[in-house]
Parts: sequence; C-alpha cells; structure tokens
Amino acid sequence: MLEAAGWGALSSSTLIVGALVAYLLRPSVRLTAAVMAIGSGLLIGSVAYDLVADAQHSLDLPWIAVSLLAGAAAFVLGSRLIEMRGGKRRKNPASEGDDNPLGIVLGSALDGIPESFVLGLSVLTGGVSLPLLVGIGLSNLPEGMAASAGLRARRWPMGRVLLMWSAVVATSAVSAGLGHTVLASDDGTLTGVVQTFAAGALLAMISDTMIPESYAIERVWTGGLVVGGFAGSLLLAALLQ
Repeated sequence: MLEAAGWGALSSSTLIVGALVAYLLRPSVRLTAAVMAIGSGLLIGSVAYDLVADAQHSLDLPWIAVSLLAGAAAFVLGSRLIEMRGGKRRKNPASEGDDNPLGIVLGSALDGIPESFVLGLSVLTGGVSLPLLVGIGLSNLPEGMAASAGLRARRWPMGRVLLMWSAVVATSAVSAGLGHTVLASDDGTLTGVVQTFAAGALLAMISDTMIPESYAIERVWTGGLVVGGFAGSLLLAALLQ
C-alpha cells in the first residue's frame, strides 16, 4: 500500500513542479500547451493498453462498454459541478486568474483520483505502469503551471499555492493506496470494472479539457504532439517487455 501511495504522490507532484516553474521561470503558454498535448497522447496510450486491454481478460466487451460510459458520465457530471464553483478553466494555459481557487483544487482532485487509483492498482500486476506514470505526470505539469500562473496574477504568495497543491498530492497518494488495498484480493472482475471506469473518466477528461485547451493555444502542432505522446507510450511499453 505504501509503495502504491508513493507512486500516486510522485505522479501528482508535478503539480508542485508546475507551480514552481510558473512562479520562478514563467514559461510561455505555447510551451505549456505543447506539454499538455504530449501528456494527452501518453494518457490515451495508457488507457488503451494498460487499462482497457487488461480489463478484457476479466470482463466481457458489453460490460467494458458500460463501465467506460459510467466513468465518463461520472467525470462529466462532476466537472460540471466544479465549473459552477469556478474551476472551468483549471487546465487553460492562457488563464488570467479568473478561476476560483477552490474550484481549481476540486477539479484537480477530480482529475487525479481515478488516475491515482488505477496507478495504485497497476502495482498489483507486477510493477507500476511507466507509461501511465509518465502520462499522469505530464498531464499534471501544465495544469500546475497554468493554474498557478493565474493565481500568481491574483497576487497569491507562492507558499500558499504550494500548500494548495500539496493537499491535492496527498489526496492522490491516498487514492493510489486505496486502489492497491481495495483490489488486492479481487479475482479480477472488480479490477476490470475499476480499470474501465477510470479509463472512461480519463478519456472524458482528455477530451473535455486537455486537448481542447491545448489546441486553443498551440493549434498547428497539437495533433502531431498528441500522436507523438501516444507513440511514446507504446515505446515505453515496448522497453518494459
């Protein structure tokens, strides 16, 4: 459990790295958008080959489809509620700080819980999924950069922002630990449901926030960067075989 929690904390710690980059280096929004596009491709590859493909060993295809839709519905409904609290632009690299900080925190937790839960689950299969770990890390990095840049514009002190992201990291660590513990004695059925539910939530998050907001800034290279990230996930998987 502790190992899984550690991986969950590590994957989400790039939120803190993104905050430090935003405050100390102030990168361009185009660079932030490019990182987000690459992270999207890595996560798509992880969803396809680490989550859905594994779930096929224990679930029939109709159940996989239902679980994917359930995960997507949960994310979309949760995301809409969070938008009402001011977290609509939480992954927008060009954010000018008009979001509610509480909405940003809740939105980041919503994004991170299914990711971290499945990351903890992957430890049960013989070792953490490296493509999933890298994909989550790269998706969190621009989120930390974009949201923190907006908070910096609102004159939030860096220490307060780092404390905010630390709370999200702690939530991700707990989620990863639970993913490992709850499913440790499962025969594979519940594991498959959780994998595909999380896969649906992740695909909805990528489609709803990451790719659209990256494209709104980068435009010309977004598609290529997403495919490059996807190809990178395949290369990482091949290196581990």
